[in-house]
Amino acid sequence: MTGLTLGIPSKGRLEEDSRQAFARAGMVIDRPGGARSYQGTTARQPDLAIRFMPAGDIARELIRGSIDLGVTGTDLIEEGTEHADKAVLSARALGFGKADVVVAVPNPWIDVTQMVDVADVAADFRTRHGRWLRVATKFTNLTRRYFAKHGIIEYRLVESSGATEAAPVTGVADFIVDLTSSGSTLAANGLRVLEDGIILKSEAQLFVSRAAEWTPMRKAQLEALMSVLNWVPPGLTTQL
Repeated sequence: MTGLTLGIPSKGRLEEDSRQAFARAGMVIDRPGGARSYQGTTARQPDLAIRFMPAGDIARELIRGSIDLGVTGTDLIEEGTEHADKAVLSARALGFGKADVVVAVPNPWIDVTQMVDVADVAADFRTRHGRWLRVATKFTNLTRRYFAKHGIIEYRLVESSGATEAAPVTGVADFIVDLTSSGSTLAANGLRVLEDGIILKSEAQLFVSRAAEWTPMRKAQLEALMSVLNWVPPGLTTQL
C-alpha cells in the first residue's frame, strides 16, 4: 500500500460543502464521471485516491482502516465505535454539518424535563403499562451508552430507518433519540429536548484513521497533503 485514500461524502449538501472546503484550501476535487461515479481526482495531489462514499460508509471504513482519511460527521464516528479516540484522529473541524444528537420527549410529558425523570418513568412503566418504555432511534450505540450513564436500563430500543420524529405520533415509540440542527422538525411533531438531553454535538470533520497502515513514507505523504491544504494540526503523525 502506497498512496493515500480520501473519502468524500457522495451526495447532497455534505458533498457540496466538503468539496467547497477543500477548494477554499486550494485543492479542487473533480468528479469526472459525474454523480454516478465513485472516483474523484485533484490536480494538486495526483497520487491521492479520492473515493465518493456515503458518510456512514466513510465513518465505518475509517474505523476499520480501509481508507486513510475522510470527511464525515462526529455522530457517525461515535455511533460506530465506543472508543472513537483510539480509532480515528480529528485533523480538522470543517464548520458545516452541525447538529446535535438529542433525547426528545412528547410535550404532554410535562413532568419529564431531565434524564433523571426518564429514569423514574422507565422504572415503573412496565408495571403501569405492561411493556417496556420504547425509544426510537438510528443511534442505538450512543443511546445505550448515554442511558447507561444515567442509570436507565428498563427500556427497549426501536431501530428507526425513516422519520424518527414521527415515531411517538404513530405509536411506534414513546420518545426518541435523534439528530437535530434547528429543532424545528421536533417542535412540529410535538417534541422537546430534555434540559440535559444533548448526547453529542456533531459536525463534519476531516478524520484520519488510526487503524490504517502508517509506514514512514505514508506518514510523510499525509504531512505533505495537510501542508498543501495548510491544515496541519500539531503532532498529527506522531499520534498514529
